[in-house]
Amino acid sequence: SIFAKKQEEPPVSEHSRLREDDNGNGNGNGKVEKLEIDETYAYDRSGMAVHANPILKFVERSSLCGCAKRWQLAILANLGFLIVFGIRCNFGAAKTHMYRNYTDPEGHHHMHEFNWTQDELSVMESSFFYGYLVTQVPAGFLAAKFPPNKLFGLAITCGSALNLLLPYAFRSKNDYFVNGIQIMQGLVQGVAYPSVHGIWRYWAPPLERSKLATTAFTGSYAGAVLGLPVSAFLVSYVSWAAPFYLYGVAGVIWAVFWFSLTFEKPAYHPSISIEEKNHIENAIGHISQSHPTLASVPWKEILQSKPVWAIIVANFARSWTFYLLLQNQLTYMRDVLDMKINNSGLVAAIPHLVMGGVVLAGGQFADYLRSNKILSTTAVRKIFNCGGFGGEAFFMMLVAYSTSEFWAILFLIFAVGSSGFAISGYNVNHLDIAPRYAAILMGMSNGIGTLAGLICPFVTEKFTGHSPKHGWTSVFVLASMIHFTGVTFYAFFASGELRDWADPKDEEELMKAENGPKGYGTSGQDTNVLSGMQPPSKPQPPPPAATPAAATPFNSGWGDEAWNQPTAVGNQNYQAY
Repeated sequence: SIFAKKQEEPPVSEHSRLREDDNGNGNGNGKVEKLEIDETYAYDRSGMAVHANPILKFVERSSLCGCAKRWQLAILANLGFLIVFGIRCNFGAAKTHMYRNYTDPEGHHHMHEFNWTQDELSVMESSFFYGYLVTQVPAGFLAAKFPPNKLFGLAITCGSALNLLLPYAFRSKNDYFVNGIQIMQGLVQGVAYPSVHGIWRYWAPPLERSKLATTAFTGSYAGAVLGLPVSAFLVSYVSWAAPFYLYGVAGVIWAVFWFSLTFEKPAYHPSISIEEKNHIENAIGHISQSHPTLASVPWKEILQSKPVWAIIVANFARSWTFYLLLQNQLTYMRDVLDMKINNSGLVAAIPHLVMGGVVLAGGQFADYLRSNKILSTTAVRKIFNCGGFGGEAFFMMLVAYSTSEFWAILFLIFAVGSSGFAISGYNVNHLDIAPRYAAILMGMSNGIGTLAGLICPFVTEKFTGHSPKHGWTSVFVLASMIHFTGVTFYAFFASGELRDWADPKDEEELMKAENGPKGYGTSGQDTNVLSGMQPPSKPQPPPPAATPAAATPFNSGWGDEAWNQPTAVGNQNYQAY
């Protein structure tokens, strides 16, 4: 078992003595940096025991574990996203060999196996998103109530297991069976993004938030980078069912490592170094134990908030192009550029590869600008988001009217690559304006973004059904205009400042009055950005009201001074961002 469990009297061992000495209660020098896991259990400061499983022991004793645990977590999350977004490429690559006659790389001609109409194909392409849409907002509450790392693991594991069933479902030629499996895949995978936001509530020091989040989310674009060529290769040289099996098995193997190596909180990790544990916990501070409920969430204020709608509109715009290319990029290359599927898979991956690199670099640069006070959080979010979307919209328009294979691919690379900057804009903006409700807001915005995945297949099939080459011009022009709309809306209404309705101080004070003192102050100035809680502090006057974003769209007040005040926690000092 990898779940934490309480022991009344943990056995005294060298391991527990090392921990005791580091606490300053024994005769040690307090320099122990890493816990050994030779014992059956490792103990945190409260006496909590966590089972050290064999896979964790193996990884710790090998050279595979040289990075900090929070970065190990980000890399594993990256691989999880890589697998599930690779799964979404499977049907897009396989469908051309499933319902159309084709010639394999060896020159053999093959008859199609399925007789689908365009309407049936559109329904199958969009059925995943029916389930994906349903679980977005509930996932935010689940991530607050249950261990988010377990929810993320279940999302990837169940989605991968269902992928193994899809070839059988297709061969049964039962549309309800196929659509049912894809809807269930959507239901379980809808928990993934909100769960990752919940993970960083416990694991991400505030000034590393953009870097850790973009590292994890880059897996979704890396999934397309690998998913498109790998799926195309397997479809061309093995069979249309091969990518479904490969990614299904990969997801199950990933799950073994995820559940063995990840833990809900740093305090529960048996082998985390004392230095890293203290760094994370002191930076984040006290985490509120009260969780948002349907009754306590300020729904009216959320729905009336312009910054929230700026995030939602941006998510919809980005999702439109992302799902358009994920599902139909290989079809576009075949119908318009006359490329064979076995040659187009690698080329189709290049735009997403460039985007993955831009996302990582953008996350590092955004945190550099904020931490060094070069630009305010609002300015960083707007510049990155609008610059990324503007570049994507411009180059998408050029793709629409390109007839040359070289120029079309080049403009597509620039378009998708530019959008990588936007991930350091809208995609982490939830944590700026409402950290306490970040998972819920992520569910809302991603749910609206999912509508793009539902609508896009029908619109694309409508445009390209009768005249593919001219139809694709309309498809890319529409994508460009959607992005220009996203640029305009986000530039006017987005903000990087904490919203008044997202400050939980009133709720915390009410809990204190009902339950007695908890040993920490109530100053709203020290409210933690990630968790929406209040670390201990002497009462201080409230901070000045933030300047409305619309009045100074790219040069608003920093709004960051309150997060950099040293605050006492026992004998520890930390910077609460």
